[in-house]
Amino acid sequence: MQVEKDHYFIVPVEADNFSTSKISRLRHNLSDHPLMALPELGRLAKRLTATKQCRFIDPGTRQDSAFSHHDSSPDGKDIEDIFRRIEEPGSWVALYSVQSDPVYRDFLNDITTCLRPLVEREQPGMYGVDGFIFISAPPSVTPFHIDRENNFWLQIHGRKTLNVWHNTDRVAVPGQDVNNFIVTRSLANVRLGEGFAARSVELDSGPGDGVYFPSTSPHMTRSDRSWVTPGNGVTVSIGMVFYTSVTRRHAYVHAWNWLLGRAGIASRSPGQGGAIEPLKYALGRSLIWGMKNFRGYKPQAGM
Repeated sequence: MQVEKDHYFIVPVEADNFSTSKISRLRHNLSDHPLMALPELGRLAKRLTATKQCRFIDPGTRQDSAFSHHDSSPDGKDIEDIFRRIEEPGSWVALYSVQSDPVYRDFLNDITTCLRPLVEREQPGMYGVDGFIFISAPPSVTPFHIDRENNFWLQIHGRKTLNVWHNTDRVAVPGQDVNNFIVTRSLANVRLGEGFAARSVELDSGPGDGVYFPSTSPHMTRSDRSWVTPGNGVTVSIGMVFYTSVTRRHAYVHAWNWLLGRAGIASRSPGQGGAIEPLKYALGRSLIWGMKNFRGYKPQAGM
């Protein structure tokens, strides 16, 4: 199946086996899109600076580091200087929630129009579409972490190795740590452990490569300098993310599992609860409602 807008496309490599519930390799040609060119990304970054949507990680961050980021550059450079020197080894900047920018909102909406039939044949109610763009010069990494959203991850420029784990892998991330992330947004216990990499799907990705992975799939990236040539020393990738009615239902099941876990009671992950899962969904939804109205809790995205 080909997902296409004008002459831009995203293609599942194994179209007949594509599923929103599992890791699936992709091909695309968004690397040719004008909005993915570095000068345009630099202009976008300048617009996002005012709302602190440009994010940075500390020098020396490794794949097994905590996934923490800041809204200002560790060395105090402004965003224009960062882009002037973006090919310097170790440069790293992420542009968060680019859906807030009108130009890139239109870009994401165009692509979503094409992706929607592919997604909604299994998971109806696609919503909350957004984009996160990662720009770096190797050697660079993005640490091991999980996200709430489903993700169409696309490599745009340069080369990067993506490791992604199945979202049901409870060795990589135990169930209560997933539940805790869904409810509190904490990644405190989500860290790369010894031997974890062997459990992942590893993809050496260049322009035109991509992968889809479901909500809460652990993942990390790295890029070395083996591919760098003069004028080609920057890697760019974009995560086009979204929620569905399924991720919303699962979020409330995670919330109830979180409460059970705090009481020391083991529970099955969303999608594995059988006939009792509708009850867990209703209880989880009531739990979040009560926390919101009586304890000042602010529900996380996707709820």
